[in-house]
Amino acid sequence: MTRPSAAPWLIVGTVPDEGFGLVLGRCELDAAGLAVGGASVPVRRGTPALLAAACEGCAALGTAPPKALLAGDAGRGAGSAEAYRLLAEQLPALAPRGLTFHYLFPDLAGHDRVLLAALALPARPLLVADAGFMYAAKMSGQAVEYDLFTPDAGELAFLADELAPHPFYTRGFLARGFSGGPEQSAPELARRAWETGGAARHLLVKGGRDLVVRRGAVLAEVDGPDTPAMEAIGGTGDTLTGMVTALLMDGRPVPEACAIAAKANRLLGRLAQPTPATAIAGLIPRVAEALRLALAG
Repeated sequence: MTRPSAAPWLIVGTVPDEGFGLVLGRCELDAAGLAVGGASVPVRRGTPALLAAACEGCAALGTAPPKALLAGDAGRGAGSAEAYRLLAEQLPALAPRGLTFHYLFPDLAGHDRVLLAALALPARPLLVADAGFMYAAKMSGQAVEYDLFTPDAGELAFLADELAPHPFYTRGFLARGFSGGPEQSAPELARRAWETGGAARHLLVKGGRDLVVRRGAVLAEVDGPDTPAMEAIGGTGDTLTGMVTALLMDGRPVPEACAIAAKANRLLGRLAQPTPATAIAGLIPRVAEALRLALAG
């Protein structure tokens, strides 16, 4: 039985199709795929993969699915600008208990309007950011207002560089890491990111070993099972953020949600047995089983 939620959770992102428009509504998974507000959404990678994983996770947990705000944007920024505008206007009426931001074109003015609107709500929502929105949050100087970022090792180096205005400009000594590469130096980079104001309160660092970090200190590491083919499949980081979102919607504390989701995403690879040619849509049907296995320990 699905438990209704007192307040919605909202996932915000883009679809790489300029003709998609702007859609706000409840997410649904059915035999035809993913739908948001009645609009069909192809599941390839990016925000649609995150949404599909969140919906599957909610089904496994018995939680009502999230709402989503999706904009058609192939990288020019016009669709993202509309999403920023609508979100800032609609947040008081939506009053979400949590927001997961995925890729929106990094726009500091748009980001700041949305963040201020979220912080002005009577009940402060949990704030999760990945991809382009995480970049904007860091560049705005307000990363510490967020509850969770989900960077990979390269993105973590950018968060740790207090001078870089964009990941492309991350300074070499940080991009290479302190001791043998950014993944080996992830604990040091996470600490530096927090101390310089570039990190959220929690980080889930994706890599050969996934790290759960709070205020710059590593709380947990997850390094198995390991399925090498998962590294070649675009969208596996999106399924991870989708499962974290589902667990947060179920009321799990942020560190616990991160550790369970990291384990489940690895179990997803073991269950699906993908090849490098496998599309992310082929993994989504195994998300619920992977999550149940991770919860069972």
